Amino acid sequence: MVKHDVKDLKLASKGRLRMEWSGRFMPVLNSIKAKFAKEKPLKGIRIAACLHVTTETGNLMETLKQGGADVRLTASNPLSTQDDLAAALVKFHNIPVFSIKGEDNATYYRHIHSALDHRPHITMDDGADLVTIIHTKRPELLKGIIAGTEETTTGVIRLKSMARQGVLRYPILAVNDAQTKHFFDNRYGTGQSTLDGILRATNVLLAGSNFVIAGYGWCGRGLAMRAQGAGARVIVTEVNPLKAIEAVMDGYDVLPMAEAAKIGDVFVTVTGDKSVIGDAHFRKMKDGAIVANSGHFNVEIDIPALAKLAKSRKMIREFVEEFTLADGRKIFLLGEGRLINLAAAEGHPAMVMDMSFANQALGVVHMVRNAKSFENKVYSVPEEIDRDIARMKLKTMRIKIDILTEAQKKYLAEWQEGT
Repeated sequence: MVKHDVKDLKLASKGRLRMEWSGRFMPVLNSIKAKFAKEKPLKGIRIAACLHVTTETGNLMETLKQGGADVRLTASNPLSTQDDLAAALVKFHNIPVFSIKGEDNATYYRHIHSALDHRPHITMDDGADLVTIIHTKRPELLKGIIAGTEETTTGVIRLKSMARQGVLRYPILAVNDAQTKHFFDNRYGTGQSTLDGILRATNVLLAGSNFVIAGYGWCGRGLAMRAQGAGARVIVTEVNPLKAIEAVMDGYDVLPMAEAAKIGDVFVTVTGDKSVIGDAHFRKMKDGAIVANSGHFNVEIDIPALAKLAKSRKMIREFVEEFTLADGRKIFLLGEGRLINLAAAEGHPAMVMDMSFANQALGVVHMVRNAKSFENKVYSVPEEIDRDIARMKLKTMRIKIDILTEAQKKYLAEWQEGT
């Protein structure tokens, strides 16, 4: 059996069934997998993937393997692993996995190094941890790397910062920036799965509550739609005036966090920044406030500040920690401040990850085939790939669209014809 570190291989049968179920809702990726099996576009390519270890990711790993790639998988978050899926990939698909749900930080980074021991040609990140470790701890691997891909907003921000500073040593494809990724994955995936995680963890009624969302990017937009649909009064906090205006025009209240903290019942951060909710806000929250994060890293909520304010803390439910403050108020932190949609639930629905992981699969092939033309920068997914994935998705949904006539194409390409 391949080298691995998973919780329990006895869970593999359950994981295989769950992977099969999610695969039913990933027709675009399935069509790519069938094509990969015939053409082997990734033959001889070693890939180290640091992604959320979910059933959808399992289908991506199998697609890459069918394309001829030699893949290893590790988790991009200590709480996002589905242990049964990890076991299934090892036992039934012969894919090395290094990931255990709830692992401590030392184990998390040991697992990343185990994936990198593979000496990859391609890195596949969700948060840029592989890239960061390679640049800081494993620079000897750089000479063998062709390129990398990045799945999420937070990782793209980190990588673009590296590129601006001139320290990025190999090209990266920003899968997150593909329209078929962030328009759908971030908006519809995060919106639904975040509420799913909150409800699984707490079983609270959202109708009638004040639901505070920090950040009105695509994730914030999607979450606001879903929370409003559940009957909550949505309050948005923002630092970007354009996004704040958009939130107002979309029908939501916009307040500074210092004001929202006084009236919020449920708080969710989706900003990609640190200390969005901190000491000053905790001091103003009412008894029973629920605080969660759906951004990539667990720094958006200042957990050390909350711990310092508390006179006691305890796990009152799975994924719910109760902090009792000196005045008796209780604040409930969900999922250790990590991605609540993956910590307490199953992450994005397979139907939306179908497009995200189609971008990953086709993006890797694009980077491998065109490696010599890239500099050490962050690149967008080519529009042609984005549109092809959208077309494939529409086809699987049995939806047809119009096609421009030659006269219409000519009109759009010229300037002479007017009124």
